[in-house]
Amino acid sequence: MTGADKELTDTQRCAVRIEIAIVLSLSFALSAYTAVLHLVESVLLGLSGQTVALNPSRSTFGFIDLGLNLAVLVQLLAWGALAVYLLWRSGFSPARIGLGRIRCRSDVLGGLGLAALIGIPGLAVYQIARALGMNASVQPAELYDTWWRIPLLLLLAFGNGWAEEVIVVGFLLTRLRQLRVSPWLALVISSLLRGTYHLYQGFGAGIGNLAMGLVFGYLWQRTGRLWPLIIAHTLIDAAAFVGYSLLAGHLGWLR
Repeated sequence: MTGADKELTDTQRCAVRIEIAIVLSLSFALSAYTAVLHLVESVLLGLSGQTVALNPSRSTFGFIDLGLNLAVLVQLLAWGALAVYLLWRSGFSPARIGLGRIRCRSDVLGGLGLAALIGIPGLAVYQIARALGMNASVQPAELYDTWWRIPLLLLLAFGNGWAEEVIVVGFLLTRLRQLRVSPWLALVISSLLRGTYHLYQGFGAGIGNLAMGLVFGYLWQRTGRLWPLIIAHTLIDAAAFVGYSLLAGHLGWLR
């Protein structure tokens, strides 16, 4: 065993639990809490009649809107960086959680394949859920109001992929493994968290992201590689942020 793999003392186990609570409270556990409240509100108002905006403008002034969106991007990058730093401080190098040198074939091509595997069925699930009144309608982002909108949306797609996969997969599953939580139970916990913080879009979005979490978490447990998950997540979000906005006006069934 390496130092990071040794059995934890009671004090160390307590410290790991506190660390998990703090990191998740700062990031996706708080998002899950607010998503549940938004879902309850939408159900009370009539979920199928609600609209969720994808990356709406945050200010009527372009330069303030850009600054606020950049702040969101920095926050996402910082969340993931904090998780990587805390793992590194306790003996888990970035390479040990799957953030070593990017490999073209296994990481990039694997990410492309994984994006297709998750994204195409996910679109079908979204449409079925909307038809059943389980999802809110999604309002596309405005792409052409400013020159920087598309580049920013692509950066936010990466920020989402980086933060979510590093924290919900790399960080959380590593810490739960240290606490000797069963791999399958850890996978369920991670996936439930992922599904819950997407509930603001409706029940179908929550179920779809729970399934995505099971697939992503299982692949990480089997391969130890995080880059394919980040790349796949980035591509899926880029398609949702930019591709959906480009096509929604031409394909009525997407709206």
